[in-house]
Amino acid sequence: MDAPLISFVSIDYNRLEDTVELIESLQNTIHSVTYEIIVIDNSSIKNEADIIHKRFPFVRTVRSRKNIGFSGGNNIGINMSRGKYIFLINNDTYIKEDGLQFLIERLESSPHIAGVSPKIRFAFPPQNIQFAGFTHLTPITLRNKTLGFDCKDEEIYNKPHPTPYLHGAAMMIKKDIINIVGLMPEMFFLYYEELDWSTQMTKAGYELWYEPRCTVFHKESQSIGKMSKTRIFYMTRNRLLFAWRNLSGLRRIMSILYLSILVSAKSSFVFVLHKHFDLAKMIWKGTFAFIKMSKIKNN
Repeated sequence: MDAPLISFVSIDYNRLEDTVELIESLQNTIHSVTYEIIVIDNSSIKNEADIIHKRFPFVRTVRSRKNIGFSGGNNIGINMSRGKYIFLINNDTYIKEDGLQFLIERLESSPHIAGVSPKIRFAFPPQNIQFAGFTHLTPITLRNKTLGFDCKDEEIYNKPHPTPYLHGAAMMIKKDIINIVGLMPEMFFLYYEELDWSTQMTKAGYELWYEPRCTVFHKESQSIGKMSKTRIFYMTRNRLLFAWRNLSGLRRIMSILYLSILVSAKSSFVFVLHKHFDLAKMIWKGTFAFIKMSKIKNN
């Protein structure tokens, strides 16, 4: 059987209906290129990998015995993939039009381009833009902006341009570049792994792009709530982990001190003020989890 041009890789975690909607949107919309769909069931309560494969026999599914996180699940799919291009796409997304050829066109416009993310719009009305590129993270505070966030889909966001980071909800990458740079870093488990991976690609001399001629619609945070303890823990820990891995010298020291002391104290105080004591606890749990990881890494 001939290898497909694109390998879609998506992780399912107790969101069977979302995953089915994604598969159906790909199946009904994409006719311009050959592709395969790989779904990793990240230890859902039910065996959703089996349910999906029975309903869609053409979909390749794997059920992980335990939840190995966003990066771990994606890496299983990448290792299984046969396509020239790997399209990592959240299961809480869908597409309405076939714009895959524009992503491929962008990737092939230069050997220096490693990956591309499409325009991402919120799935719910008024379906404003979620992503039209990123700005660079500031070197100490690690703050940046998402271009076009919550703005109307206007002409100003229809110009392709380089972006320092790809968006984790939808990104297409040349597989041969992954073979050079390496797989998605699994130590993050959840959050910041796509920023770190993007940084590894740009450090290796490759470019990343935003391509608005393809649009993905995103339901966002369906599997984990915005204010969940899981999200607060990993966002806190992994922001520090990102600084530790990608900054150096005085900048790294200043950033880690700023994030672990000032940001953690301020964030936990705000949670306590609103009587979210469990979330305040997660701030410090994430901070100390990073400290423990850094000590193990340095030994």
